[in-house]
Amino acid sequence: MIITSKSNPKVKEIASLKDKKFRKKSKKYVVEGFKMVNEAILLGKKIDVIIGTEDGLSRVKTADLPVVTVSEQVFKFISDAVTPQGVLAVLSEDEISLKSPEKPCILLDRLQDPGNLGTIIRTACAVGVKDVYLLDCCDPYSPKTVRSSMSGIFSVNLYFITDSDLEKIFAQTPLIVADMDGENVFTFNPPKKWCLVVGNEANGVSKQVKNLAKNVVKIPMSKNSESLNAGVSLAVTLYELTEGKGLSLI
Repeated sequence: MIITSKSNPKVKEIASLKDKKFRKKSKKYVVEGFKMVNEAILLGKKIDVIIGTEDGLSRVKTADLPVVTVSEQVFKFISDAVTPQGVLAVLSEDEISLKSPEKPCILLDRLQDPGNLGTIIRTACAVGVKDVYLLDCCDPYSPKTVRSSMSGIFSVNLYFITDSDLEKIFAQTPLIVADMDGENVFTFNPPKKWCLVVGNEANGVSKQVKNLAKNVVKIPMSKNSESLNAGVSLAVTLYELTEGKGLSLI
């Protein structure tokens, strides 16, 4: 049976996941497109349902998973993509208990741009950093962030923390802040274990986090360059602190 009504309860439920309020309440999120849906299946993620057009569903390996077929118009209604590919999956968030890091990790301090967050998650996955701590950041499960992560969201542990968690969580892990006033990251000698901190796009790293930091590093730039955005800054710094220093996490 093909669902053709936008008023169908399942259709309305999935469409509601575009809204942060409903994602938070249900602890579910949406991934779209052939590549991300197939990777979610391959990695054994908790898939509640796969929904798509007949053509879209024919391009993914649904196996024994619950599947709902909808018309083109209904799919456009539930999709958040500019050019929908005709298939999406509803996933349950991974259940992860908050803990202190055991290996190099990332702390994002009040990052608010979904595209930056997705890029950072994608970079963390590429470098082999598994733990990403989110301090009052934008929603990592928003459609834009999930798209920007390019499946990276499947391979990292996301920890949601508050200011009161900082000292306890990072008691044994030196914080390295990325900031224009720091020392040259290319000549910096990092400790064996560390947490790279990137701050808010407009205001940088908060005073509380800076006060806990052991080191501040920067990417040297030409006088004509004002700054790099958070995603690019983290990518360059993270690769230098790992591969550039002979620390391979891959």
